[in-house]
Amino acid sequence: MFYACVRAVVALALRLFYRVKVNAPGEAPSGPVLFVGNHPNGLIDPALVFILTRRQVTFMAKAPLFKLPVIGWLLKGLDALPVYRKQDDPTQMGRNEGTLDAAKGALVQGRAITIFPEGKSHSEPELAELKTGAARIALNAAREGAAVRIVPVGLTYAEKNVFRSEVLIDQGAPIDVTAFLPEDAAAEQDAVRALTERVAEGLRAVTLNLEQWTDLPVVRVAEQLYAFRQGGTLDAERLRLWARGVRLFRTQEPVRYERLRQHLSSFGHRMSLVQASRPEELSVEYRPGNVVPFAVKTLLRLVFGLPLFALGLALFGLPYPLPRMAARRAELDVQATVKFLTAVVVSVVWWWGLTAVAAVWGGWAWGLATFVLVPPLALFTLSFAERWDEIRHDLELFFTLGNRKRLKARLLAEGERLAGEVERLAEEYRPKLDAPGASPVAR
Repeated sequence: MFYACVRAVVALALRLFYRVKVNAPGEAPSGPVLFVGNHPNGLIDPALVFILTRRQVTFMAKAPLFKLPVIGWLLKGLDALPVYRKQDDPTQMGRNEGTLDAAKGALVQGRAITIFPEGKSHSEPELAELKTGAARIALNAAREGAAVRIVPVGLTYAEKNVFRSEVLIDQGAPIDVTAFLPEDAAAEQDAVRALTERVAEGLRAVTLNLEQWTDLPVVRVAEQLYAFRQGGTLDAERLRLWARGVRLFRTQEPVRYERLRQHLSSFGHRMSLVQASRPEELSVEYRPGNVVPFAVKTLLRLVFGLPLFALGLALFGLPYPLPRMAARRAELDVQATVKFLTAVVVSVVWWWGLTAVAAVWGGWAWGLATFVLVPPLALFTLSFAERWDEIRHDLELFFTLGNRKRLKARLLAEGERLAGEVERLAEEYRPKLDAPGASPVAR
């Protein structure tokens, strides 16, 4: 019951904090399953498993987290298992044997476990070297007859520390652990290494996994131009395939890669000069037939939305900046964790506080009305704030591009040319990306 309640609340809160997209072939496998994931975003990463699967999952978390007031209580309530790391306390490393035995026992019982084999949360552009703990746990359980499968889980964040940014949860193909069981004790280490490398391959197939951060603008602009050329929308799965393609492209044709990288980077910079964040915005023509419906829709939003938005600002203006302030000095890979946890706690406290004030001031009827209406008003306020940014951006584009027709026309022509080159590049390298999931490039 406790697990179900926590899962429901956390999954809902995460979907409010992020725009979550799940790419999974179906329900999570039954029986003993070991979910393994990349680890770019602190406690947010294991929490996203609540969205991926409805199964009750046993989490493994670093031991110091169990000592924190709220997080420790939650981890213990969820029956999480502590992992003792050398960098936390070398004297506690011996206690990991008990943790590994407990994890193995859970798999033998047919349960599901989540582990992040990089062993740390980090903000590097590619996977860190994997620890062997996941392979050892899986092999030990398989040796006792458990049909263990390891499921790679890729987490790709557009901007991991930004509210309402996109995150893709990608479930890879299960890995059958029994195929890696050693014939005898002498082959144990080889089996562990082979399974760990197979897990790494599975994770690389479902993660962005850049070699260097300078590739990220290239990957993003390439995907924007490809989507523009195809007439579709940006695709996070395809973005990951672009990252794989860029790695191969740089290796095989470094001179051509460098030339295209410079052109894409320059194009992206010049788009920012006319305040266009996407290539399709360069082709927008502001004629009376386009402006009038836009103006009417905007006016209706302002007339009906502004009063509610103003009320929301009055009620939530004080707690709204607290999550951002709390995360200001945190490391990048835990900023989202701090923001998310702070937002959840502050929201609940503020909600109940407003309810109590309304009940004392106006009686139980006002208290009940406040309790029911505050959550939708808070969501509307956040949503309106997002739409307001879009409206302001559209207005800026209207005036800016209208006054820079020549630059806009030149950029549009250049964008068309680059989009054609990117499309040809995708056609050329598609056959070389033979890993599962390459087909989205064709969409």
